[in-house]
Amino acid sequence: MRKILLSVVMLCMAFATKADEGMWLLRELNKESVSRMKELGFTFPINKLYDENNPSLKDAVVIFGGGCSGVAVSEQGLIFTNHHCGYGAIQKLSSVEHDYLQDGFAAANQPEELYADGLTVSFLRSMSDVTDRILSNIPSVLSEMQREATIDSLSDELVKSYENDPFVRARVIPFYSRNKYYLVLYDVFRDVRLTVTPPSSVGKYGGDTDNWIWPRHTGDFSVFRVYADKNNKPARHSADNVPYRPKYVVPVSLAGVKDNDYAMTIGYPGSTERYLSSWGIRQRMESENKPRIDVRDAKQAIWREAMNANDTIRIKYANKFAGSSNYWKNSIGMNEAILNRNVLQEKETIESRLQQWIDGNPARKAKYGNTLATLRDAYTSTNAPAAYSTYFLETFNNGIELIRFANTILHFDTKTSEEDKQAFINERIIESYKDYEPALDKKVLSALLKLYAERVPEEYHPGIYTKIKEEFGGDYDRYGEWLFTHSQFTNLDNLLSLLKTNNTDSLMKDPAMELALSATEAGYKLSGQLMPTYDKILQGEREFMAALMEMSPDKNFYPDATFTQRLSYGSVKGYQPRDAVWYDYYTTAQGVFEKYKENDPEFHVQPYILDALRSRDYGRYAAPDGLLHVNFLSNNDITGGNSGSPVFNGKAELIGLAFDGNWEALSGDLIFEPEVQRTISVDIRYVLFMIDKVMKAPHIIRELQIPR
Repeated sequence: MRKILLSVVMLCMAFATKADEGMWLLRELNKESVSRMKELGFTFPINKLYDENNPSLKDAVVIFGGGCSGVAVSEQGLIFTNHHCGYGAIQKLSSVEHDYLQDGFAAANQPEELYADGLTVSFLRSMSDVTDRILSNIPSVLSEMQREATIDSLSDELVKSYENDPFVRARVIPFYSRNKYYLVLYDVFRDVRLTVTPPSSVGKYGGDTDNWIWPRHTGDFSVFRVYADKNNKPARHSADNVPYRPKYVVPVSLAGVKDNDYAMTIGYPGSTERYLSSWGIRQRMESENKPRIDVRDAKQAIWREAMNANDTIRIKYANKFAGSSNYWKNSIGMNEAILNRNVLQEKETIESRLQQWIDGNPARKAKYGNTLATLRDAYTSTNAPAAYSTYFLETFNNGIELIRFANTILHFDTKTSEEDKQAFINERIIESYKDYEPALDKKVLSALLKLYAERVPEEYHPGIYTKIKEEFGGDYDRYGEWLFTHSQFTNLDNLLSLLKTNNTDSLMKDPAMELALSATEAGYKLSGQLMPTYDKILQGEREFMAALMEMSPDKNFYPDATFTQRLSYGSVKGYQPRDAVWYDYYTTAQGVFEKYKENDPEFHVQPYILDALRSRDYGRYAAPDGLLHVNFLSNNDITGGNSGSPVFNGKAELIGLAFDGNWEALSGDLIFEPEVQRTISVDIRYVLFMIDKVMKAPHIIRELQIPR
């Protein structure tokens, strides 16, 4: 009897853990998910989660910028998001004289708020299922590439009526490995202003060392305000604009969190590959992650040295470095987690089961008999060229900035109107050069050209390597010195003068353009190696997903992340990363002092902030234990793009902002690991303490809806 009872308990525990997996579309929530949410402590009305005709929670959760999430928290358009999400805008607003990255910023009133040029905040308007309108027009005889081209054409027709409206974004997005399609509409607000941001010593406390690592002590938040015209509609930046009145405003809870409390995130997770095959995962590890780590190691070492030595360069390259290092460390952690969590073995078990199911029925065998073999052969045959392609992209597309500038100019049409030409120059060229240091890029160029030559076979080298060998004796430093001395692209004024002449011949003969064109030609060659099998991979992945869903008709599948609004539900809880080690579910301000290192770029904190924490004058922001809680853990299912996502309690009140995942589960984009996968969030009480007591902006607190 005892064994039977134990077996039942273990079965229930396994189900409960797995049930919390998923990045669910709010409009597709099923009965099982809703039941599980209520079991965990959700009491908010389900019909107020997603409603396109009445105000609902979906109206408060936004796309912040181009790759983050945020939440509306006041009737006057305040948006809470992460510090690292606002980092690019804060960096653009900063200078050596007004270093908002180092010192923070708090507007005393709305007129003092700083317009963040180019920053957008997008509110979800609607999601319409257009699967039938798409797939019913796809002939079965088409190849996979022809199929995709046809779908693109049909999608273009569906969004055509919105394409000239700068305040509406329309996208047709595939789900379930391109077996389902939605037309998604957003209202895009283009007048967004910085209201409050803490110093990086708070918002980025721990830097790269603590990135993806628990325990954390990072106040990763920033506050912006959305402005609209007098009719509450999106508008260009204007002094006449007024704060936007959101359809729904999220109340902010000071009750805090306890172990096993309900936790729910709603945000915009960017990309997952939960249904990727074992062969695809191996290619991700060996042909994408490893080359990316290799190249960014070299580039970031050069950047880091220059940034530490010069404040001007530190400000210019702060956002670039943060973006580069984030995915560099993610790639390292993902490869480690895949091995430690036996991800490949789990995938192989699923594939074995699927193959047995396919072979067990003639109809299934006719439909899916070649699916797994197609995937295996396509991936294994392209591992080497895929690695060379990653080296190429990291070196020539993401590494050497001068090449990116030249590629931008290639899209410059000298025959367009003067107005369009000037807009192109302002938006694409001048903005890029504001954060550019030619001497630094020259060092990167020499290092990366050498690294690429060492890692990639000569047949995939751009033709410029012949010039370097013949004219510079293979010396990359000499070539770099010559290029940066003779190119007009290394100086903005010189480049603008060249563009004004409309002298295409001089433009195309510039050494920077010569390098860019040479790289482009090599890129086409690499693409040509991969293209024949790309069709097979697309087909194999679509069939693989369809077969999995057909094999398990009673299972509630959720679609991979596609930077569309998703909900995840779970609980506040710690975890055991390894034998004899247990991590509690929260951290306190005491940890800031324990990690503090004077003048260290990652762990230094200004004395006035330390004094505020040391005073223990936390007021209503203190936890019941009298301490100031900083970060907390939950088992919510998130990924990149969820940064800035609101974390809600069971009443749909704001309790935190999600900003990171944990090191042990960086394989989470490929497979959910319920025992160790955790979301790291900043406690909203720490956010409010910093705004109120440290940044001296109590007027912001007064705008919030704080339940008593």
